Amino acid sequence: MTRTLILLRHAKSAWPADTPDTARPLAPRGRRDAPAVGRWLREHVPKIDYVVCSPAVRAVQTWDLAAVQLVAMPRVSHDERLYAASAHELLAVTQELPHGASTAVLVGHNPGLEDFLTLLTGVAEMLKTSAIAVITTPLSWEQSRPSSGTVAVLATPRG
Repeated sequence: MTRTLILLRHAKSAWPADTPDTARPLAPRGRRDAPAVGRWLREHVPKIDYVVCSPAVRAVQTWDLAAVQLVAMPRVSHDERLYAASAHELLAVTQELPHGASTAVLVGHNPGLEDFLTLLTGVAEMLKTSAIAVITTPLSWEQSRPSSGTVAVLATPRG
């Protein structure tokens, strides 16, 4: 079975004074772009089985605004490891994805997502806010390793 991993960088965030980084909300542009991400996913990804989202406010808000655009709501978990994750930490999260999930989404941050894209596929691409990288692999999640994926699509939907 081919598995599909979608890397989603959170939408554009605001920088309010005296707000801890994890509590930063989306900026107005991010609130416009996140639903466009959901519409893009609805049109290009037949079914999402599982989502792992950073608990940072901007990542949660991005996924919540994107998810309402989907036909079916996938199961979502929030994992502290996605906040400030390295490529190897993201690989470990990927290896723990549910066996029955053929399509999964990681909602997170840079530089970890860009580094993970390079680790998993050998492709170095900039992932701007709201960017989506769709990666396919013939391996099970547990077997995920460096250079085991192929970039199928890179997109940056805007609202």
